[in-house]
Amino acid sequence: MRNTVLQSRAGAATHVTPTPAPLVTLGGVSRREGNKMGLLSILRKLKSTPDQEVRILLLGLDNGGKTTLLKQLASEDISHITPTQGFNIKSVQSQGFKLNVWDIGGQRKIRPYWRNYFENTDVLIYVIDSADRKRFEETGQELAELLDEEKLSGVPVLIFANKQDLLTAAPASEIAEGLNLHTIRDRMWQIQSCSALTGEGIQEGMNWVCKSVNSKKK
Repeated sequence: MRNTVLQSRAGAATHVTPTPAPLVTLGGVSRREGNKMGLLSILRKLKSTPDQEVRILLLGLDNGGKTTLLKQLASEDISHITPTQGFNIKSVQSQGFKLNVWDIGGQRKIRPYWRNYFENTDVLIYVIDSADRKRFEETGQELAELLDEEKLSGVPVLIFANKQDLLTAAPASEIAEGLNLHTIRDRMWQIQSCSALTGEGIQEGMNWVCKSVNSKKK
């Protein structure tokens, strides 16, 4: 799997670095075990003050894999996924810390309601179907509009280049170039190759989320 990361801080140079090979361990545990740790392991890294809440907004076009990704994070069964007509939310509490992940439906008729969920967002996660090249222009336009939203000003954004398990998937570097991500200067951002189906790349992306939230709250 092409597991490539492009990342940048506001005004910083963009660079490409390889992520670990599929079978490496994460903190002494296997990738599969690492995925099972899910939100609880993320909570431990993010926790800095009691009762702190982190609000993560999960957006993208329909059929991009958002709900599958959310269920992977929560270590839930992904064998039966139906299109999200409204929203899903996963909330986990640990040692006074609360992480809320909002998964909003991506159908065209639902997108105008996305802005109802922008308030107090700490991190935006935008999911792209890397194999659906016909919709790259559409997904790029939606992302550009999100980045122009006043309520999301300066909010770190993680782009998951999903479905990298498919042979037809475009690499993250190609998607980043097509979306002109290198022009983003007003926030931290990263694009991460992943497969919500297998769990590959998700932990790396969420590790970046942890770092970006901690940096923003300092």
